[in-house]
Amino acid sequence: MQKTSARLLELLSLLQARRDWPGALLAERLDVSPRTVRRDVDRLRELGYPIAAIKGPDGGYRLAAGTELPPLLFDDEQAVALAVALQIAAASGAGIEDGAARALATIRQVMPSRLRHRIDTLRVTAVERPVPRPEPQVDGGVLVALGTAVHAREVVRFDYASASPPGADGGVPALPRRAEPHHLVTWGGRWYLVAWDLDREDWRTFRADRITPRTPTGPRFARRDVPGGDVAAFVAGRFRGSAGSAGWACRGEVILHLPAAVVSRYSRDGLVEELGPDRCRLVLGSWSWPGLAAAVGRFDADFEIVGPDELKDACAHLARRYAAAASTGRTPR
Repeated sequence: MQKTSARLLELLSLLQARRDWPGALLAERLDVSPRTVRRDVDRLRELGYPIAAIKGPDGGYRLAAGTELPPLLFDDEQAVALAVALQIAAASGAGIEDGAARALATIRQVMPSRLRHRIDTLRVTAVERPVPRPEPQVDGGVLVALGTAVHAREVVRFDYASASPPGADGGVPALPRRAEPHHLVTWGGRWYLVAWDLDREDWRTFRADRITPRTPTGPRFARRDVPGGDVAAFVAGRFRGSAGSAGWACRGEVILHLPAAVVSRYSRDGLVEELGPDRCRLVLGSWSWPGLAAAVGRFDADFEIVGPDELKDACAHLARRYAAAASTGRTPR
């Protein structure tokens, strides 16, 4: 009986690992006869697992989706990964903290003692980055609606609220929008919809917490390619202030009097080239020229500006501002 139970668990694990399994291959992996595989499949069906038979020359089986949730099977690594993911869900900005806590409690209750001990010792505290004002939470139903439209490639119609200015009681009334949804992404603790705006005929990133979906959705559409072909690079470029897919609005080149090994540890996405034991070339980007000048200055080392002239002007501007602040405490006009 114990051998049969272990075999059923192994069979279920195999069925979860891939979509279709030929019956002969399952029998070979389990080291049993095809008849035993059929009996084991029937036992799993009695436990609530919707296993469909595949017709064909070889025949086979497929674990399908059912109307009820049967008992789930996780190996040790999957169980630990799921518990960690549920603990950090509070920082996702999706407004699912209570659901995640209840799901973790449910999973912990049915875990074997050895796994429960590992989870209890692995306590993760999700700390969100400090912000001047609390980040707005996104309704889980909105995320599901947008994700469904992305998957179905259906035009979404929604009201989009503008941001309220500081100290204002309310913002501009929400405006109706139509867009072809392509990706649902997170950036800096917020959820965004990357979509082709049908009215403006351009790519846009919409904050999900400002979206109120309308029903029904619109017609299906043929998927366009995100500029550059990489949604992560596209979103990063938009938040860097670049109209392109990934470039900064301002890029400059300097020669730092520091070893390349030191600079590369703190340059993030900058390009560092070694020029000698204590000199390197750094190509860096920023959303503004003063911001780029300040980024170079934070290395606290002498440097030479290769270009462009806008970076030289920004350095001169900051030099005058810092000198005035140090001598008089006043900012030059």
